[in-house]
Amino acid sequence: MSLVVDASVAIKWYVQEELHDEALSVLAQDQLIIAPDLIVAEVTNVAWKKVQRGEIDRSVAEQIGIRICSGVPMLYSCRSLNTRALEIALLLRHPIYDCYYLACTELIGGQLITDDQRLHSVVSGGTLASRVTLLNTL
Repeated sequence: MSLVVDASVAIKWYVQEELHDEALSVLAQDQLIIAPDLIVAEVTNVAWKKVQRGEIDRSVAEQIGIRICSGVPMLYSCRSLNTRALEIALLLRHPIYDCYYLACTELIGGQLITDDQRLHSVVSGGTLASRVTLLNTL
């Protein structure tokens, strides 16, 4: 089964923070790792925020911006996910950004790994619940 990761997991590949080791363990699995191309903007934005807060240096943020485009995860175009992402967002009454990851997960028949507690809560009890795993439960 392929894995979909969101920005809450991917940023932990590059920055030493809570659940860093668990995020790295996702990379170590022998499975294809996929994400909507939105992840590039989201991870790079998190890196920018961390520079603004003094958590990382500018050079680290620049490296993160380069590395998130390096081939892992394999990127799916948001264009191909847009219609379904909107349907999910309207159904869940949840921001569409997260729903791109859910649409991608659904499309590939994979499992979404996230550290986003709110997203996990929103899908719990619904048809997508079995497709979303919290990083801290790996």
